[in-house]
Amino acid sequence: MNIADLRKSYEKAELSEDACAPDPLNQFDRWIKEAIASQVPEPNAMTLATVASNMRPSTRVVLIKDYDASGIVWYTNYSSRKGLELAGNPYAALQFHWVELERVVRIEGRVERVSDIQSNTYFDSRPLDSRIGAWASPQSQVIQGRTELVTRAAKYAAQFLLQPPRPAHWGGYRLVPEMWEFWQGRKSRLHDRLRYRLDEGQWARERLAP
Repeated sequence: MNIADLRKSYEKAELSEDACAPDPLNQFDRWIKEAIASQVPEPNAMTLATVASNMRPSTRVVLIKDYDASGIVWYTNYSSRKGLELAGNPYAALQFHWVELERVVRIEGRVERVSDIQSNTYFDSRPLDSRIGAWASPQSQVIQGRTELVTRAAKYAAQFLLQPPRPAHWGGYRLVPEMWEFWQGRKSRLHDRLRYRLDEGQWARERLAP
């Protein structure tokens, strides 16, 4: 099969201005809850895009852990590639793709760290293996093999037993949205795209051509 011949007609739903919430957070809340209720695979997975000092972009999939009026939150290693890139350029983009619902949400804005209290609270709620893993993995660094990773995990498991503290190099980030876009696939590639952008502190909504 020629990959260029792969096509799909999007016909599940539509996105009209009348049916869309005036506030983008409310619209996002509606859509992510529908994704969860529809049991799409990993509805909390989102692609995070950052840009390094050499202006080269990179992406990876992370998991949303919280969202409210202050922004979108996820947790990771501050010393990872994404952490270092955010330290140099605190602007990023997020994308959710719920294939089964033929929907995409894009979010752009400035990224900041969440408080130590919030990071501690979330870290303590994680499974023990995940907490040990935060210590064991020098994320994004070259390692000699999986044996090195397993050895490090055993070392920290023996050191901390059932109470590993949150590492100083691990915690949460919050993207504070400046732009939201909601995409609903439509027939004949005439997709619905509604964008919200901040205009003097208020959300202005506009339709984009597909």
